[in-house]
Amino acid sequence: MSTEALEVQSAGLRSPYLWTLQWTPIVAGAFVASAVSSILLAFGAAIGLGVSSAAPTWHDASVALWVASGFYLILQALVSFGCGGYVAGRCRLPYDGGVAEDTERRDGLQGLSSWALAVIIGVVLTAIIATAASRPTSLTQPASATEPSVLSYEVDHLFRPARRSPDVNVTPLRAEAARMLMTASSHSGVSADDRSYLVQLVTATTGLAGADAERRVDDIIGASRTAIAHARAATVILAFSIAAGLLLGAAAAWAGAGAGGRHRDGQPLSDWMLHANRWSRRRSSATPRQLPS
Repeated sequence: MSTEALEVQSAGLRSPYLWTLQWTPIVAGAFVASAVSSILLAFGAAIGLGVSSAAPTWHDASVALWVASGFYLILQALVSFGCGGYVAGRCRLPYDGGVAEDTERRDGLQGLSSWALAVIIGVVLTAIIATAASRPTSLTQPASATEPSVLSYEVDHLFRPARRSPDVNVTPLRAEAARMLMTASSHSGVSADDRSYLVQLVTATTGLAGADAERRVDDIIGASRTAIAHARAATVILAFSIAAGLLLGAAAAWAGAGAGGRHRDGQPLSDWMLHANRWSRRRSSATPRQLPS
């Protein structure tokens, strides 16, 4: 902030300079929010709270696990963005007395700016990680680059023979069969021609008889339809949880910045910010305590 702006602020006059954001607290709050979010997400993944997984049978997870994972995403957004907003409001320089009535609003805007910057940082990091993870490797890619990974387990079971010669290469057949199985979730399902062709592929590669090959194909078509439905449900839960977490995170950043600003100015916190002890009656006639600056 320039010398002229400081003089205007010290005089207590209303001017556009008074609405200037302080970017050092905003950047610090965004970094804190990103760090706390990374820690909480890593902890959630460690205890198994993940909507999706790289395992081929992740879509067999229960609905309760999906809901718990989505709730955890929202909870970590509230905590991380609230911490970031608090840092943005707490580290901001105190306002002049002439704008004391707008202090809470201005602190909230500081927290909201920190939230926006943290979201941008998260999007950039996610894009970088996704780009690096999408590079073909023996661990991150299925047998064929065009084979839908969501149906890798079903395709494995489709071409599982009693015996197979070591030199048999079914990679192109796997990709072709997987693309046909992806149509199982459509309104019309797998067409009769595709089903007949899958039966021929199974018969030629596994040596099963006609009736057994047809039974296997029908079972895999049903399993593929279920797997795709589960994948879609998990995607919807993940997308909704991220959107809800970001929206509620903005409110948490605003509230956290307000709490940090009141702490910065040595003012008592609001009643809803104080910890309520249901087993104690000490707060029945007490006033909000004064926090040190």
